[in-house]
Amino acid sequence: MLHRFSPDVQQQVERAVIILRQGGIVAYPTDTVYGLGAGMSIPHAVKRVFQAKQRPQDMALPLLVANASQIAELAGHVPPVACRLIDSFLPGALTIVLPASDTVPDIVTAGGNTVAVRIPDHPIPMALIEGIGMPLVGTSANVSGQPSPLTAAEVRSQFGDEIDMVIDEGGRCTGRESTIVDLTGEMPVVLREGAISVEALRQVCAEIITDKTG
Repeated sequence: MLHRFSPDVQQQVERAVIILRQGGIVAYPTDTVYGLGAGMSIPHAVKRVFQAKQRPQDMALPLLVANASQIAELAGHVPPVACRLIDSFLPGALTIVLPASDTVPDIVTAGGNTVAVRIPDHPIPMALIEGIGMPLVGTSANVSGQPSPLTAAEVRSQFGDEIDMVIDEGGRCTGRESTIVDLTGEMPVVLREGAISVEALRQVCAEIITDKTG
């Protein structure tokens, strides 16, 4: 896919791809908040994401992918309800939790059996995913417990030189986190309502519930 960027942003994206391929970590804008990324299949880079965020390593990391076929590779099973939600809301601010396949490293799943995935509706992370040829860690670019940054300056103020690069396109993210839906049980469960409302989800998936008890 061809992404059109200004020369400055294009140079930043190309540099970020090199850094990520070499096992570095990069902060980048998305359609929700700034993300902190590493190549999924580079364990020492993923470990650095945990360290920079001061995030416990028993908390799994979400992944960003470029298309539905990558979701199928990461998931042990993609139920029909997942296909409906993917078709309706992705690319966009919806994260779906699915059973993880063996292709997802244990450090990403925190040793668990599920994986959270999203296709971002933003050309920069899409270009990074395509550039490194693997899913991208898609956690928010904040120190745990701190607000999720919406600008490059806010990322720098939290991390300083802890991360290798911050892509700065001069703009501001929307600030609305993705909605998270767990599709691993008998019923689809909304774990977090974000940019996509429960009402919008129910137009596609009437059986969705908002907590474990229904």
